[in-house]
Amino acid sequence: MTFDTFIVVDWASGKASGPTPKKDAIWIGVASDTNVEPPLYMRSRLEAEAWLIARLSAERARGHRVLASFDFPFAYPKGFAQSLIGSDDPFGVWDWLAARITDDAKGDNNRFDVAAEINRAFGGDGPFWGNPLKRDIAGLERNKSVYSLHDLPEKRGCEQAEQGLFTCWQLAGAGAVGAQVLMGLPVLHRLRKRFGNEVSVWPFEAADAPIVLAEIWPSLLGPVVKEAEKNGELRDAAQVRLLSKALAGLEASKLAEMMDVSSPIEGAILGAGYSSDLQTLATTLEPPKLSNDCFALPAGIDWTPVDDALQMLRARLKPVVQSTTKSVERAVGRVLSSDVSALRSNPPLPNTAVDGFGFASASVLGDGPFELPLVDGRAAAGLRFDGHVPSGWAIRILTGAALPDGVDTVVLQEDVRNDGTRIAFNGPIKTGSNTRRAGEDVRVGETILRAGRKVTPADAALLSAVGVAEVHTYTPLRVGVLSTGDELVETGQTARDGQIYDANRPMLLAQLREWGFEAIDLGRAPDKRATLKGMLDAGAAKCDAILTSGGASAGDEDHMSALLAETGSLALWRIALKPGRPLALGVWDGVPIFGLPGNPVAALVCTLIFARPALKLLSGAGWSTPNGFMVPAAFEKNKKAGRREFLRARLRVGQVEVFKSEGSGRVSGLSWAEGLVELPDGAIDIVHGTPVRFIPYDLF
Repeated sequence: MTFDTFIVVDWASGKASGPTPKKDAIWIGVASDTNVEPPLYMRSRLEAEAWLIARLSAERARGHRVLASFDFPFAYPKGFAQSLIGSDDPFGVWDWLAARITDDAKGDNNRFDVAAEINRAFGGDGPFWGNPLKRDIAGLERNKSVYSLHDLPEKRGCEQAEQGLFTCWQLAGAGAVGAQVLMGLPVLHRLRKRFGNEVSVWPFEAADAPIVLAEIWPSLLGPVVKEAEKNGELRDAAQVRLLSKALAGLEASKLAEMMDVSSPIEGAILGAGYSSDLQTLATTLEPPKLSNDCFALPAGIDWTPVDDALQMLRARLKPVVQSTTKSVERAVGRVLSSDVSALRSNPPLPNTAVDGFGFASASVLGDGPFELPLVDGRAAAGLRFDGHVPSGWAIRILTGAALPDGVDTVVLQEDVRNDGTRIAFNGPIKTGSNTRRAGEDVRVGETILRAGRKVTPADAALLSAVGVAEVHTYTPLRVGVLSTGDELVETGQTARDGQIYDANRPMLLAQLREWGFEAIDLGRAPDKRATLKGMLDAGAAKCDAILTSGGASAGDEDHMSALLAETGSLALWRIALKPGRPLALGVWDGVPIFGLPGNPVAALVCTLIFARPALKLLSGAGWSTPNGFMVPAAFEKNKKAGRREFLRARLRVGQVEVFKSEGSGRVSGLSWAEGLVELPDGAIDIVHGTPVRFIPYDLF
């Protein structure tokens, strides 16, 4: 029982809910085993139906199987269908309702009248009850005080074991689900007709079609959803996000077990009886671990060129972080885990770009001069003029105001004479002058930000402008830093002869924080294999990746390499790079380990060149290459072929100068420099003025 995509729909039966996301509206969650998309807010059933058709069509075009679940009953209690249509076929009821229910873009519908029609067929006093409208409807009682079930059950058999489910006969009041059934089943009927043999409805039909429709109850995740609400997420949005995430995390065998039910005419609730399983998956869906051999080199590889090493890293790594929902403000600095689409156009309506006077351009043809009378009132931002501006008339209009009906052009107030009742101005006038079209900046439904982007404050403005309150982001990558070696001592302590202060850990931790990762100090490990193993175990339990320095070669005291070798994951990449020794790569309990050289200069260079793009990929932000630029050299060097070289460098007076010594033990050169000069693998003779590639630290 395998599916590629899981869709969860939280339905609504009332009027269209407007451009601002809110609770008790239509929300849609989408997830797969690798991604959980931000919940989608739909303003009306027509909009939701159009989205479902488009998304299901797109999924099928990609060859995907889809499980789409909805939060309302797919059938009525036993006996209802037989009484209504003379058959127990639930699809007959779908067809009957689809032929009678009406709906429009504003959400105006006739659900109460249809329920009353059914009641009258039963005698006029049930089984439906609940009329919140201002008008009385013959056959539909306003409350439960006078009504009859006519020997029909209050609830379906599949609802008996679940606490908190409401009867489908209730059409109004808190928790009423009956109206959702009346407005939802016609939509399912149309989906079923549209996709034909590609769709099946569980449990009435075998769940073996490319598209399977199923009934679900979001309250199965009650405690988990309440926790999300405490963190500021709307209940409905949290329900569809978490439930789609939980379904996507199910093992195929567990999902098959859930769906292994008979096909009662009353239907079934997907996940009923499995609340604890779903709640666990909703909060602990983990990304896949890396395989232990992801760093293995092809047979025969010895010295590896820098570009080849980068290509192998890019091909073998994948995101290892989880997706979560954040408010736009709290998402700044985080990486988007899925594309974001505009929920509203910007501007939402045609409006004016200036203060002035608006009119129909067709009324001022030619060069002028023109004189137009003014209508009473004005249009301003937030104060829309509700009337119509007749042709040949004008209206006072202020910057940002929606264009009133009848207005398509605005003339600047500086270009107008105005006596309070009339305006006069010269032409010619161009249609649409000083106005903005609706959606000319962003159109509703348009993808505005792509997955992998790090959200900026400017992005927060864009997201807010188009109605997006929440986005899905990856959790920050947790990167541990571990130093190894008996020769190291903490700064501030007394260093004995033969000991040195640990410069790598403070440098790497600071660099990781600057890049936006969660830097975790794993401390300093002595040259004791058992102690180092314990520290790696502890680090792997709380980190997504680990940087180590020292112990990465193949000597007697290189315990890091030895431990990785014991796991079968060690790869000593002898990279043709200066400065830098072999880069020890491995996987410890599913967590990638980057074994850096112990020398601070080589450690930083290897971090910038290799760890930075790899960590960015692991974080979900994708692979990136630093943007260097060519500048004249203020130094001379004769470089031999064989290794790529990186020199500590800085810009001065339009030229790049390098540190006085290339010795990798000169830590002061790291502080002196502002970036690195990259010299190619081949031989090159550099004199003053030779163009060389300079990469500032900030561009890594």
